[in-house]
Amino acid sequence: MSKIIFFEEKNFQGRSYECDTDCPDMNPHISRCNSIRVESGCWVLYEKPSYGGYQYVLTRGEYPDYQCWMGYSDSIHSCRTFSYASGGPYRIRIYERPNFQGQMMEFSDDCESVHDHFRSRDIYSCNVMDGYWTMYEHPSYRGRQYFMRPGEYRKFSDWGATCATTGSFRRITDF
Repeated sequence: MSKIIFFEEKNFQGRSYECDTDCPDMNPHISRCNSIRVESGCWVLYEKPSYGGYQYVLTRGEYPDYQCWMGYSDSIHSCRTFSYASGGPYRIRIYERPNFQGQMMEFSDDCESVHDHFRSRDIYSCNVMDGYWTMYEHPSYRGRQYFMRPGEYRKFSDWGATCATTGSFRRITDF
């Protein structure tokens, strides 16, 4: 069971909306989001309705303002919950070219700097074989986030990115 509470104002103030399932359009419930309390489960939040725009992956905890979840603004308009059998394996393969071509590396642990391990910051395709991951635009888990569930991503736009630049990625382990 998952539960998240969105607040229009910082520090859990103002109008709120409680959610325990996927919501493709939060506009009827709140007009903006400045703080969040994740009581249970893991969530992917989206800047736009119908799961579009910037993505933010949140696990249990309190986020008193949008900068705490690395948000770019107070715009959250849809959300999804997900779960994974904790303790399961994690495996991801990254490729330097689209369609799983070129240099490949496989990881089963977090990567704080793609450039340090892969000698490039560009990942053009990816195969998430096990587990759920978050990719970040910059090293040290900063910048735009991309939620990666198991599956094949033949080009970076398949995971919602507008360019191949990837600085870091990590496993989602807090379920």
